[in-house]
Parts: sequence; C-alpha cells; structure tokens
Amino acid sequence: MNQHTDERVRLTVRDGIADVRLMRAAKMNALDPDMFDALLATGEALMLDTSVRSVLLSGEGRAFCAGLDMASFERMREADKGGGDGLFDEPLSARTHGIANAAQRICTIWRDLPVPVIAAVHGVAFGGGLQLALGADMRIVAPDAKLSVMEIKWGLVPDMAGIWLLRELVRPDVVRELTYTGRQVGGEEALKIGLATTLAADPYAAALEVASMIARQSPDAIRAAKRLLNLPSHDPAAVLLAESVEQAKLIGSPNQVEAVTANIEKRAAQFAE
Repeated sequence: MNQHTDERVRLTVRDGIADVRLMRAAKMNALDPDMFDALLATGEALMLDTSVRSVLLSGEGRAFCAGLDMASFERMREADKGGGDGLFDEPLSARTHGIANAAQRICTIWRDLPVPVIAAVHGVAFGGGLQLALGADMRIVAPDAKLSVMEIKWGLVPDMAGIWLLRELVRPDVVRELTYTGRQVGGEEALKIGLATTLAADPYAAALEVASMIARQSPDAIRAAKRLLNLPSHDPAAVLLAESVEQAKLIGSPNQVEAVTANIEKRAAQFAE
C-alpha cells in the first residue's frame, strides 16, 4: 500500500485502487487554492502510476465538497485584473492546461486519467464541488445528498467545465433550468435526471465495490474502453474505426489470453501491469 497525505488531499493506493479523499472536513471540503493545487498534483501523479486500475474520489466529514471557498472569489477577481498569485495568477481566459485553465483542469483531469474514476457523493456537492463530481466516470450518490449548480446564487456561471460535463449527462432543458435557478436536487431526483449513476446509503462502500470490480479486470481492456468512451459521439465513423483498432491490439495480447484462461480455469486472473 502506498499513501500520501497532503494538507488538503489524501491519496492511498492499494490493490490497484487509488483512494483520493478531500481532507478539509471543517470547511466541508470547500475549494481553496491549496485544495486546487493538491487535486491537480494528485491527478497528475495518478496519470503516471501504471499500477492504478481504478480511482475512488470522496470527501472527508459531512460533505463531498461544498464548492468554491468564498475567500477565493476576490483572488479570482484580482487575477483577471492582472494581480493574484499561485493558482489565480492568470486571467480565467488563459489556457494554462491545454484547452483548459487551472480551475477547469481540476475537473477534466479525472476524465483524462487512463482508468475509470468513481465519485462517492454524500452531504453536499455544490457549485465547483458538483463540477468536480461530474468529472468522474460515474457518481454514486447518497439518497439524502444535495446537489446544486449553485453559481447563479453568487451572480456567476459554472466555469469549471460544468457546462460541457452537464450537457453530456442531463437533458438540455433540465441543464438550463438547474443553471438558471441554482436549486438543490436530492439523490432520487439526481438519479432520475442523470446527475447520479446510482444511489447508495453508503456511497463510499458502494464506490469501493465498483472500483474493486474494475480493478479485477484486464487493465489493457479497461484503458482501451475508457479511451473509446472518451471519444466524441458526433463522429460515428471515427468511433467505429477506433473500436476496431483497440480490439485488434487486445486480441491475443498476454492480458487478453490471461482473461480467457482464468475464466476457463475458474480462477482469479493475474494480469500484468
């Protein structure tokens, strides 16, 4: 087992599962510059760790993430005037991380990880906290959790990749209604409209079970599947060709042969990294 605890984020890797936990419980894991930095550093480290086969993203204490720390608003405003420091030393329009700025990268980095990410959501996921959860491949949500596209309450709009991620999951008119009103959505409604993948009284335990199931599969096939599922759906020809290319690489490869052999022999597969 490998473990690293930052002031804001704890990362534990065990049995191929990277357990990423926001650790600012006293502030309901609100996002401040230190939290942004820790999440970026954690995501970047996981990009390079070939032993990781699935990721579990959760929050310590009473909530998953209450959104942006209020003290950060002024720093963002100053950065767009040319001031600020650290995370907020560039205007929001500056593309500092590929197609994204640093705040957007906090959410998109989970989508870009080569392995699946499961968010366990309890308590609240408001504003930036919801956008963070949307960056995961799936969300397991407590029935009594509260989710909100809350930016409108503060006279703002979702700007951590939320517009893109919401449109992928929720019907367009519902995305607009949630964005315009900022109203809170409970677990049952979140499941109904597409914000939640499934509900569980203990989202962390349920997410760990899913992460463990994924970690037992061929890592080559899991990574290939995520690459395919990340492709834009508007170009079916490209997706169909990519399916064939990925499958051709997998067929007859050592891990694919091991998957077949283990199933025939009714034993746990022993995959190479």
